Amino acid sequence: MARPDGRRPDQLRPVTLTRGWSMHPEGSVLVDFGDTRVLCTASVTEGVPRWRKGSGLGWVTAEYSMLPRSTTTRSDRESVRGKVGGRTHEISRLIGRSLRACIDLKALGENSIVLDCDVLQADGGTRTAAITGAYVALHDAVSWLADRKALAGKPDKVMHRSIAAVSVGIIEGEPRLDLNYLEDVAAEVDMNVVCTGTGDFVEVQGTGEAGVFAREQLDALLDLGVLGCAELTEAQRKALAG
Repeated sequence: MARPDGRRPDQLRPVTLTRGWSMHPEGSVLVDFGDTRVLCTASVTEGVPRWRKGSGLGWVTAEYSMLPRSTTTRSDRESVRGKVGGRTHEISRLIGRSLRACIDLKALGENSIVLDCDVLQADGGTRTAAITGAYVALHDAVSWLADRKALAGKPDKVMHRSIAAVSVGIIEGEPRLDLNYLEDVAAEVDMNVVCTGTGDFVEVQGTGEAGVFAREQLDALLDLGVLGCAELTEAQRKALAG
């Protein structure tokens, strides 16, 4: 079946990573996955949370949010509601876990980096776009620390692997890569795959939205996820080189 935007089943949406999009943070990246746009910033602070003090280890954490009109209808800001929603908590934790997998917290020293991922426009895959862009923002923040000789270890040892993420799913029996919103809401199986630059898995989140799925379907989705993450890793490499 034809996809809504005419892509092949194994084709990513156009991906753009714009570094230095915001002038104040130590690292900032505007990431576009098709019509999904997420601003990822990395803010460095000296010191670590109280429970981490004296350990010699740094800390990396993340916060995720969606602007009120990033979707087709306006949503209230969570600050106005008075509490952060469960989905927001879950995605924030996913981003933090994913990015901690690429950094040597001991080499970071007792410094903290907060990754803020704000969805400006949503068309599916916001959490995977956030992880992919946050990696580049984190890399720039670590380089900022290195330039000021504020790392406890060698700069090339701090970021010891790359991290990227992509969504995959099954729509009317067909495995597809990088779902947009129309595909996401119609998916029989929906999955998010987080991979290192060498194709190892950091995290896999998958569910049968409209039933169950077979082992061969799972394997097909994981293969698609690894393929997509490899292409995103190359896009990250080019962004950091340029």
